Amino acid sequence: MIRKYSTTLHGHRTSFSLEPAFHDELKRIAGERGMPLAALLREIDDARGVDGNLSSVLRLFVLEWLKRRPGNDPVS
Repeated sequence: MIRKYSTTLHGHRTSFSLEPAFHDELKRIAGERGMPLAALLREIDDARGVDGNLSSVLRLFVLEWLKRRPGNDPVS
C-alpha cells in the first residue's frame, strides 16, 4: 500500500508517495550515511532536476543503492 509522506525541502513543504518498504530503506540509507533522513531527501531532490517526479526519483535512488551493495550480483 502506498502512503503519503511530508517533508520540508529548502523551506517549502512537499509531499511524496511511497510504499513503506521504500521509506524504510531510505531511513536505513540515511542512517548508514550518518545523516538525517531530511538531509538525504534534500540531496536526492537537488540531483533530480526539474523533470523528475520526487516519488519516482526516490524509488530509483533506493534501487540503485541496493544494486551497488557488495555481494549484489546484477541480473543477467
